[in-house]
Amino acid sequence: MSLRRSLIAVGLGFLLASFAASAQKQKKGAARPAHAAASQVNPVVSEINTEALKRLLAQQKERPLLVNFWATWCDPCRDEFPDLVRIDAEYGARSLDFVTVSLDDVKEIKTEVPKFLVSMNAKMPAYLLNVADPEPAINAVDPKWQGDLPATFLYNDKGEVVYRHFGRVNAAELRAAIEKVISDK
Repeated sequence: MSLRRSLIAVGLGFLLASFAASAQKQKKGAARPAHAAASQVNPVVSEINTEALKRLLAQQKERPLLVNFWATWCDPCRDEFPDLVRIDAEYGARSLDFVTVSLDDVKEIKTEVPKFLVSMNAKMPAYLLNVADPEPAINAVDPKWQGDLPATFLYNDKGEVVYRHFGRVNAAELRAAIEKVISDK
């Protein structure tokens, strides 16, 4: 299996887990999931597989969902992460669900991945994609995605991709997309 497919598989696993976390219906301004609050001190990184990812993407949402696929060994991913943490702090509590999906090796689920999240002061739910074949997971997220990292997807409350970016995200551009999807509600 290629490295790209392995990474994609890991990332999609996280995405699915994060959708499961956001499956708890949240009203506007509702509190974040309990594990998100607990992750402030000691981040919990959950495994996610393709089927869970598909369920997460397919469910009706009350709030837009931002999903970022990344890995600890990916320099552009590491570079953009502080911007994503600020965006989560700015929008998360009031109008946006946000999850990260790591494409790191599953062996890193209790070591490097949470260590990085702590260093970034990340509070959003975190997942690690754990699949043998990442292609189905990649296609479940967005058929236009080839597995490049980092990858950022914004879904509206209908579960439709309304913004996608491959490579280091421009924080101002992402904020504009978030503002648009929030104002369209």
